[in-house]
Amino acid sequence: MTHAFNHAGLSVTDLDKAVEWYSGVFGLRLIRGPLTLDVAAPGNEPPADIFGPRWKRARIAHLATANGTGIELFEFEDPAAERRAENFDYWRTGIFHIAFTCPDIEDAARRIEESGGRRRSGFHEVAPGCVVCYCEDPFGNILELVNRSYEQVNANRGD
Repeated sequence: MTHAFNHAGLSVTDLDKAVEWYSGVFGLRLIRGPLTLDVAAPGNEPPADIFGPRWKRARIAHLATANGTGIELFEFEDPAAERRAENFDYWRTGIFHIAFTCPDIEDAARRIEESGGRRRSGFHEVAPGCVVCYCEDPFGNILELVNRSYEQVNANRGD
């Protein structure tokens, strides 16, 4: 059975700015929140179990992409969120980027730069008709812009 990708969780240093940024740059829709999660509040046993004993409080917002995939934004308050000094440790295991399908990636990259993010790479044709560009949101998360869907780029290539 093939499973659908549900959502990605991103840690940010300012939840309100992040909601505005992702809504403005990528057109994501806020579908729930912002909410405050507090270890002392009833019903917050799941995050306390997931994040462990150091976690005390966070704010969270749920956004949806055009195809219904979720982006969960977390602003950890206790302990406080910190931007990583080096955020592109691609050689270490774990997620090192998330990708957005943007038919006009040059326009998307421009919007990212104009709204406090930055472009990390040039525009590269990685497959016939498929152009990618790596960027960074204002909170240090690495984003790949792709002008074709994942299946369009990778299915039936024969290599």
